[in-house]
Amino acid sequence: MAHYSTLQNQGFLSEEGEGIRGAHIYGRNDKKLGKIDDVIFDHTSGNITYVVVDTGGWLSTKRFVVPANQLNDSAKHDGDYVVDLTQEQIENFPPFDERNLSSDQEWSVYESRYRDSWSEGGILHREGSNRIVTPSPEAGQRRSGIVGVGESEQDQEADVEAAEATSDRVFPIGGNDLDQNPVSGAVGSRWENFQESLRQRRKDLTATCTICAKSADAENRDKQSLGRTGT
Repeated sequence: MAHYSTLQNQGFLSEEGEGIRGAHIYGRNDKKLGKIDDVIFDHTSGNITYVVVDTGGWLSTKRFVVPANQLNDSAKHDGDYVVDLTQEQIENFPPFDERNLSSDQEWSVYESRYRDSWSEGGILHREGSNRIVTPSPEAGQRRSGIVGVGESEQDQEADVEAAEATSDRVFPIGGNDLDQNPVSGAVGSRWENFQESLRQRRKDLTATCTICAKSADAENRDKQSLGRTGT
């Protein structure tokens, strides 16, 4: 089973220097939302699944998380990133607490609440892209009412139907899809270098993880048991 944690205060630097921590995140209309304070990564693969954003104070809970597959390299701000979110939408997210990562059950509950908040906040996602569609206030009466300049009503309707089809259409994607690297090619060299360095140093970074140690012990016992059975 996948297990996740943040880097916290571990002195992790990519070969390029500071990596992505400290990079700014911009939202809709080029509104600065905060800076990357940490990342949540999969101990098994080393893939980044979320970034933890420090708002600097405008959000009452100080920090929030963004799925890595929703970030793009900023065209206006070198080395920074953009996400199609507003402050109002972020305020709808459940408060992020690193203690939720202490067990698979707690993290599963948090992710479920997080996915629900994206849906309740009017943030829907079209499968196969990182484009977010936001229903207009009239969407309840006219389902094709989606904000989307230059789109036909058929395209707008397709966006809503794709996003509403099942719960796994709302990001963050659940299940094994989180183990993939959906942001490759869209986030620039700063991200890619950091991600690759994290993968290479994954074993060192997770060496003190008790959950990983228990999983490794269980796997070794299974192998030994199979070896005895086969002889």
